[in-house]
Amino acid sequence: MINKIVNSIAESLADVKDGSTVLIGGFGGAGMPNELIDGLIAQGARELTVVNNNAGNGEVGLAALLREGRVRKLICSFPRQADAHHFESLYRAGKVELELVPQGNLAERMRAAGAGIGAFFCPTAYGTDLAKGKETREINGKHYVLEYPIHGDVALIKAEKGDRWGNLVYHKAARNFGPVIAAAAKCAVAQVYETVDLGNLDPENIVTPGIFVQRVVKVAREQALKEAA
Repeated sequence: MINKIVNSIAESLADVKDGSTVLIGGFGGAGMPNELIDGLIAQGARELTVVNNNAGNGEVGLAALLREGRVRKLICSFPRQADAHHFESLYRAGKVELELVPQGNLAERMRAAGAGIGAFFCPTAYGTDLAKGKETREINGKHYVLEYPIHGDVALIKAEKGDRWGNLVYHKAARNFGPVIAAAAKCAVAQVYETVDLGNLDPENIVTPGIFVQRVVKVAREQALKEAA
């Protein structure tokens, strides 16, 4: 019997290794899997390469992971925000490496990983510093930059509901990168507020099919509301 629901966050993250590439969902605070990130901090993995749209907000989630010195490299689109002070101080001190990727390229590079695409040409960043050292090509009179997929060892996802097969539904904007990173990682771990029996999720509303998810762990909504406050 397939059952991807695990008993605890600690169990869901027990085998994350030092040096892993961790894909983390979230667009700013929306959809950030804070409880899983707290679990990753407690688990102790270091020298991580983290892929996220932003560079952490305030003191929780990705910001906390950076604060604890667990991140070696950050791949993101928007590292500069008023409350991204932990990343900024680490970057200025040379303690974290940054790879800046335009947002559309970031999403497409992870989508390509999940789709088995070896590389793709994209017009974004042509003629800028972000294209330095990359192969370029003119196609039908337009210039393109060759981009490669971003694969993850682990994906951390925040969803609303899940079942024991790993099927997931999201709450509005919390969806963001979740479906993409689930497909791009070897092991996708989803925190959910509710686990339901098979058949209780409307197939038309399932955004991430269970084939892309390896572990589901239930978290308390009360804790999430407390952290948001």
